[in-house]
Amino acid sequence: MAVGRGTIDGVAVIALLHGPNLNLLGQREPHIYGSATLADYEATVTAVAAQHGHTVSALQTNHEGDLVDAIHRARGEAAAIIINPGAFTHYAWSLHDALAAFAGPIIEVHITNPNAREPWRHTSVVSPVATGSIVGLGLLGYELAVEAIARKLTE
Repeated sequence: MAVGRGTIDGVAVIALLHGPNLNLLGQREPHIYGSATLADYEATVTAVAAQHGHTVSALQTNHEGDLVDAIHRARGEAAAIIINPGAFTHYAWSLHDALAAFAGPIIEVHITNPNAREPWRHTSVVSPVATGSIVGLGLLGYELAVEAIARKLTE
């Protein structure tokens, strides 16, 4: 693995960022989002990252500015970002701009497939600045995001 920003002794820090209402996973519309909790998602990402020798710094917030601040912090503290911006995906240009200033890989994830839902969910302002997007695969999507980052960090 290339050693650089967001690495400590060759171990990469992956920032795992969640936007609004994702703190309600497991409770909010389980017929859409499933029964896994945010803690389940964080534990899975942490375990898969550890298999690759990486660590995870997780944050969930319901506030756009807090998410922007977390992305800014990641510029000096993380080698990569996995982000599920929630509803901010569709209109929060401040996230777009903050992510555009991040030098490492960025994987946008969504538990459901926004393109198979309401028309207002079809637009992502995050996708244009993400390295890649994984949608509609639930918890598996997060596992795949870590795998993608692990590969990107070795390139």
